[in-house]
Amino acid sequence: MVKINLLPWREERRQQLNKEFFLILGGGAILAVLSVAFVMWLYSQSIEFQHKRNAYLKEEIAKLDRDIAEIRDLEKKKANLLSRKEVIEDLQGKRTQMVHLFDELVKTIPNGVFLESVKQQGNRLTLEGYAQSHSRVSAYLRAIESSKWMDKPEVQYIKADDTFDTHEQKFRLTAMLVNPNLKKDDETTAQEDAQ
Repeated sequence: MVKINLLPWREERRQQLNKEFFLILGGGAILAVLSVAFVMWLYSQSIEFQHKRNAYLKEEIAKLDRDIAEIRDLEKKKANLLSRKEVIEDLQGKRTQMVHLFDELVKTIPNGVFLESVKQQGNRLTLEGYAQSHSRVSAYLRAIESSKWMDKPEVQYIKADDTFDTHEQKFRLTAMLVNPNLKKDDETTAQEDAQ
């Protein structure tokens, strides 16, 4: 015998499919929301990690800036100390120079030449005085050239002075002070450079 089902099976099947569709749709929506939330959490974590790295780098840069500032201060102090050292060495080198200069002045002055004033500006000497003749001034120039402590003599002027009865020649000349110890060191260095 044939059984006929009179129940509205199609309606039930459609409702069943609708339930399954909405369940799948709801599951997909929940999955999509969870996926978006997870991706946003990952991004926020990576941004936070990057902020921490940036903060660490800023701290390290600040430390390096402080170190650089300290190094610059130390370099300034070093340059200051080196300049002081050079001044002290220069003064040490020139300490005996005046004694030698006066000794050389006495040794180089020929007979018939009288110094009236001696002025020094740096390494430049200005000598003024009287001479009995031009040849005595020339002899004085040659003596200065042969001196170890003076060099490069130049005559500024020689003129007749009639204020005295002896008709002496008034002169002014300049010369450069030389430290023979430094001169030898410079010559030795120049010879070593040439070799």
